[in-house]
Amino acid sequence: MRISLFGGTGRVGSLLLTKFLDDGHHVTALARNPEKLPAHPNLTVIQGDAKELAAIATTILGSEAVVSALGTDKTTTLSDAIPHMIQAMNDEKVKRILTIGTAGILQSRIDPEQLRYEAGDSNRKLTAAAEEHDAAYRALSTSDLDWTIVCPTYLPEGEPTGTYRTEENRLPVEGKEISTGDTAQFAAHELIACNHLHTRVGIAY
Repeated sequence: MRISLFGGTGRVGSLLLTKFLDDGHHVTALARNPEKLPAHPNLTVIQGDAKELAAIATTILGSEAVVSALGTDKTTTLSDAIPHMIQAMNDEKVKRILTIGTAGILQSRIDPEQLRYEAGDSNRKLTAAAEEHDAAYRALSTSDLDWTIVCPTYLPEGEPTGTYRTEENRLPVEGKEISTGDTAQFAAHELIACNHLHTRVGIAY
């Protein structure tokens, strides 16, 4: 498959890139610093900023699916980039997109009418990152794309175990953490399997 990848230098994105290449896919990755990406015959690197439509459109050109592992990093990169991705995908008639979100944008168990970050499920006082992910979720949910948002909770580094729980739109009960490796493993499988279209998926041990 020809995959466009955003956020491929990040903690989950770098693992996704390695898995896609190991599985024989062709990847085009956008990066501000291309030197952070490995050399590989199946990898094409586009230098640019995900906040710019032209850079995103160039990256998506000719792809069959789009993956975003963009973080927030106290910027508006994510909320700026997702609408550009939607526009470029519509222009290219690409339907499938999978993004890495956060458990904060899953439905609350305290107040099911609210999201976890709004209702205070996680007791986190700083919500800027969740608000960025929420903006991305709202944009995708009103699009015509075949979208999935993988929403990990606390995300320590770790190898994939293949043993984890998932639940659509909610964090699995008592879910406390999930490794970067298992998050990437699940996301890479879900991109192809399309078992959770048009939904958020909570993932935890």
